[in-house]
Order: sequence, then C-alpha cells, then structure tokens
Amino acid sequence: MSNQANPKAVTGPTMDLVSTPVGTAGVTWYPAHGPVRAVALLGHGTATGVEAADLQALAATLPEHGVNVGLVTQPYRMSRTRSGSDEASLDAAWSAVWPIAADLGVPVISGGRSAGSQVACRTAKRLGAHAVLALAYPLLGPGSPAELLATGRPTLVIQGTRDPFGRPEQFPTLPTGIELVEIPAANHTFGTPEGNAGSATMDLITSTTSQWIERQLAQT
Repeated sequence: MSNQANPKAVTGPTMDLVSTPVGTAGVTWYPAHGPVRAVALLGHGTATGVEAADLQALAATLPEHGVNVGLVTQPYRMSRTRSGSDEASLDAAWSAVWPIAADLGVPVISGGRSAGSQVACRTAKRLGAHAVLALAYPLLGPGSPAELLATGRPTLVIQGTRDPFGRPEQFPTLPTGIELVEIPAANHTFGTPEGNAGSATMDLITSTTSQWIERQLAQT
C-alpha cells in the first residue's frame, strides 16, 4: 500500500509500507469511529511486536474516542533481522513515519511500549508530539530517568508494580506534566500472577489512557 495513503479514509485496519533511511517500516492503522480528533502513533518493544496485548487493546479501544491508532512496526522487525535495532536507527525510522500522522492536522500522541516508549521520549520534542504515552518504560536499562524527563511534553507512564525494568517506586520524583500510573501486580508485559495480560489489566490500561488523552485534547 502506498505510503501516502490517508488513514482518515479507511474503514478497517490496513497497513501502510513506509520507506525510511534504515529500511521499510509498517504502520497498521485502526481508524477513528467518526471525526478524527487525534492520532496515537505507537511503537513496539524489543521482545514483541505490535501484537503485544497492551498495543492491541489500545488499538481496539481508542478509535471509539475519535483517535486514529497507528501501530508502527520497525524495519528491523519487518525484515526479521537485528540490523537496525540500535537507537539511531529506531529514531530515524520513527521520524520517517511521523509525517503520515502529522499531515492529518490533528494532535499526535507519540508512544509505545518498552523500547517503543524510549523512541517516543527521545523524539517527542523534535517532532512536535502533542503528548507522550510510555507503556512499561525500561527505567533501569536500556532507558534512563534523564531520557524520560526530557520529553518536553505532557507524558503518561503506565508501569506494572512487578516490572523488573523499573517498578513505580524506583522512578525519580516526576515533574508536573509527567504522570505515573501503577498497574497492580503486573510485570513488563502487564502479565499478572492470575493470568498473562488479562482483561481487567487491559481495561485499566485502556481506560486510564483514554481519560488522559481526553484531558490532553481538552487543553488543546
């Protein structure tokens, strides 16, 4: 599909293939139900792709709130290689995808899970993101407090209380504009002892995100 396709005209999920400096990225679009109020461009982590439960839950829920969701598959995962998974390559691919979302003329929420949240944090200010959504941010490595604190945009961090890459109490004091929401008993993939990324956990993630986006749009 052409990388110039307009996701506003789509009635069901479809993929754009986007040429980037480090290979071809894929963007799977889940169009808003009704007028488009915002775009949420979300990237995947290292261990999983856009099939991750939290990304899929958001793709199923946010369109009901007038949000076009674009799940971005990085070129290295499209080609099934590890080449191009370094920070510079991830940021370059993300930057090449960005204009497709920005050209819609509505606020763009930049986000993702784990490594995808890092990309969103690093590029938000330069690309002009309206806000940043960080799911399972890897605070203790490869992420860092400095990277998170430098978004320059309203930021929502959603973190499991059992996440080995950073439990909520391990985060530094966060400034006004960066919110941290805890997901009880959840690990890095938001799985809990009762089940792997169950419906109650996903409901909490999607409702928290939807309410936060509503607040960000109300301040536009």
